[in-house]
Amino acid sequence: MKRRHFLFNTSVMAAGSSLIGNSASWAQANERLRIAIIGTGWRGGQLLPVAAKTPNVEISTLCDPDERRMNEWNGKLKNLTGKEARLTPDLRDVVHDDSIDAVVISSPNHWHALTAIWASQQGKHTYVEKPVCYAIHEGRMMVEAVRKYNRISQGGPQRRSSDLFRKAIDRLRDGAIGDLYMAKALVLKERESLGFKPVKEPPSWLHWDLWKGPGPDVGYHENLVHYNWHWFWDFGNGEMANNGIHLIDVCRWGLNKKLPIRIHSSGGRFGYIDQGETPNVQQATFEYEDGTILKAETRGLPTNTEGDIQTSGAIFYGSKGYMVIDNRNARIYRGSNDEPEIVEGKGNDAMHFRNFVDGVRSQKREALNAEIEEIFLSSCLPLLANISYRLKREMRFDPVRMNFIEDRDADAMLTRIYREPYVLPESV
Repeated sequence: MKRRHFLFNTSVMAAGSSLIGNSASWAQANERLRIAIIGTGWRGGQLLPVAAKTPNVEISTLCDPDERRMNEWNGKLKNLTGKEARLTPDLRDVVHDDSIDAVVISSPNHWHALTAIWASQQGKHTYVEKPVCYAIHEGRMMVEAVRKYNRISQGGPQRRSSDLFRKAIDRLRDGAIGDLYMAKALVLKERESLGFKPVKEPPSWLHWDLWKGPGPDVGYHENLVHYNWHWFWDFGNGEMANNGIHLIDVCRWGLNKKLPIRIHSSGGRFGYIDQGETPNVQQATFEYEDGTILKAETRGLPTNTEGDIQTSGAIFYGSKGYMVIDNRNARIYRGSNDEPEIVEGKGNDAMHFRNFVDGVRSQKREALNAEIEEIFLSSCLPLLANISYRLKREMRFDPVRMNFIEDRDADAMLTRIYREPYVLPESV
């Protein structure tokens, strides 16, 4: 199938201010929220049924450079709602369509921030999957665009809307374990070798140039499409920014901290030799100005549990005890008492997406549980860890200026080279 521009209108980019008015006034004109889902892979496929079942939400457009996958999910959408969506492989068609009120950005990491910037400029609200940016500079610009165009933007970490995690954080705020001095994020998820896949012609169902987007012009191989792009630096950020970001966000939320002043990360790709580039075992330590410590570990090989966390969770340490939390519950241990206080609650994607929809309807960003700036700050931590890991040294960071201290090599890694025409604007 040849590339199709169902929605593209080249004159719209210059008409941002008028579109802002159209999108912002949708609630007064029509209770229905029209959304597009950009990326119908792992997360997009999980969020599509959630959005389809949300009252007064219409999935009007699906976008994916993989036409095979896009058509498959369109069929599932029809089974759920009785209606099909419009389809386009090019996300620029989506951001330039003034009938769309909001976009769900569940594409690979290297597309997240640029898509959100373009969507904000065109008056659209955004739900941005984690990490909300591939590099820190583009993330700053994304937040700036959301603010400039007065958009509602939710980050993807769904634990922010979980009753369990919100109750647990409240207990920390209440002093349940005393004064907090450290937190640890853990991801214990075994990853198999990728082997090696040869570079070859991309399949006919894939718009390879659109998939690469702002990334470099590399050859196609099957370890990039799909999912395993996470383990290649050109497009992904490794496990620390894949599953690690969820628990890092919980730790930063619980500690009530923003950005650290010192970062050190080490690890490697152990146990096998394959095509992947990012570490399958990584640890990072983030130190804050008052001495508070946030640690993060990802272990992709067989390992022990820790604090009875089986796959992923967080541990908070305080002057009077500690808390262990995962998706089952939170366990609070005080002093020498072996019997924990149990905190329970539920959480799911539907609760988090509904919070986003409610935020759009109210037009109040303070109503969001995972407002984009908060999740940008959490996304910065694994990105900072990766810079330390790749440069093989401890880094000193200025959390106000958001750059490294006397380290040009590290500062250069706060951004990337963008491939034409998918270029980060000089200003938003």
